Amino acid sequence: MNKWLKSILTLIVLMFGMFVGGTTSFAADKPHYTIATDTTYPPFEFQDKDGEYRGIDMDMLKAISKEEGFTYTLKPMSFNAGVQAIQAGQVDGLLAGMSITPEREKSFDFSVPYYKTGVVIAVNGKDKDNKSLDDLKGKKVAVKTGTAGAQYAQSIAKEYDLKLSFFNDSNTMYNDVKVGNTVAAFEDQPVMAYAINQGTDMNIITKPVNTGGYGFGVKKGANAELLKSFDKGYDKLVKSGEYDKIVQNYLGDNSYNYKKNAANEAAAKPTIWNILKENKSALLDGLFKTIQLTLIGIILASIWGMLLAVMGVMPSKIMRGISTSIIYLFRGLPMLVLAFFIYIGLPNLTGSKIPAFTAGVITLVLNEGAYIASFVKGGFLSVDKGQLEAARSLGMPYGKAMRKVVMPQGIRLTIPSFINQFIITLKDTSILSAIGIIELTQTGTLIIARNLQGFRVWLIIGAMYLIVITLLTWLSNWMEKRIK
Repeated sequence: MNKWLKSILTLIVLMFGMFVGGTTSFAADKPHYTIATDTTYPPFEFQDKDGEYRGIDMDMLKAISKEEGFTYTLKPMSFNAGVQAIQAGQVDGLLAGMSITPEREKSFDFSVPYYKTGVVIAVNGKDKDNKSLDDLKGKKVAVKTGTAGAQYAQSIAKEYDLKLSFFNDSNTMYNDVKVGNTVAAFEDQPVMAYAINQGTDMNIITKPVNTGGYGFGVKKGANAELLKSFDKGYDKLVKSGEYDKIVQNYLGDNSYNYKKNAANEAAAKPTIWNILKENKSALLDGLFKTIQLTLIGIILASIWGMLLAVMGVMPSKIMRGISTSIIYLFRGLPMLVLAFFIYIGLPNLTGSKIPAFTAGVITLVLNEGAYIASFVKGGFLSVDKGQLEAARSLGMPYGKAMRKVVMPQGIRLTIPSFINQFIITLKDTSILSAIGIIELTQTGTLIIARNLQGFRVWLIIGAMYLIVITLLTWLSNWMEKRIK
């Protein structure tokens, strides 16, 4: 049993080493850090049409690393996941437009504040009834999980009887307001103003409150050298005037126009064809990563699932009990919870980092493997018991009788189920975007953060999934006919 488990773990490590790509190379004599960022937060961080990370934070980090002589790898993920990744030691720092607050200072060491901001409230551009905070009393509002806007909304929720809806990215939050599920969004001033100037049909109805500064954060008591380098580099940028140039590049003179202009409104509504042309490379990369995760996941999950299925039909009650317990556990756990436990929970316990891709593969193996084990076990049990007994009566050992008689028939009966599980695994890879894997769904999120064209982009992403799933369904039907 131990040998089997070691083999499975070895296969996972080997497959990860073979397939994971995009590793940033860096000089051995330079300090290297992993920096988490929320790349759905323009104008501070977003991904451009060429797949490059841009924004005030990204350009500033690039300039500081050059000044201070260190290299870094960016880990895009939701803000909330980034905060947890810092605490788990999975990343060295978080640069994501993070407001410095007394509560966060209990868990983070911050750089000097590099940008002053405040929280504003914005409503649908067609909303003529809600013109102030007082008008929102007793109504449902939208906030982004873990942000200063969410903290401010929570602090006044009781006073104004606000009902809060939480979202992981700004674009989804804005769209929730625009379709009328919520009446207002709490957002940082420059982010909201930038979105409006890009064509988002919303109006800011309050002045900035809870003004404070953004800071670069590291885990409290850790990475002091990185924090020191950031502060020194930032000071050099300010003195040289380069920091002002970076801000000017994205925000102009900072005198925000809170009303859309015609040019921006037209530019904010590209056609589906133009979105495809501009983001072809990113979409294909996302699709490749999705297929890569699916293939590795389903292969290893099939091995693990068949091992559990064999254990589940063994004469030994202990082996059957172990198999049943493992299947019950991993079928019962939501996949998102399992992914966070592996990526963030285990490093907290062990002190060792787990790459996001590896965590994603392990999540797929454990989750999908449990489902595969269930139907493969059912296939084995559907083979008439008399065949196993006949094989044993001819002198075959139990293991050989299973391999030669029961398993071939049982697996043959479950081939259509394997194809269906392949399709399910393909769709389940979208959940892994929560831990920073840039597969097809996360690619769509990054594109929307830049162009704010949620409907069109999700239509494209949905069509891509549907095409691949249709091809797999045809394959399933063809194989099912062949084995009848």
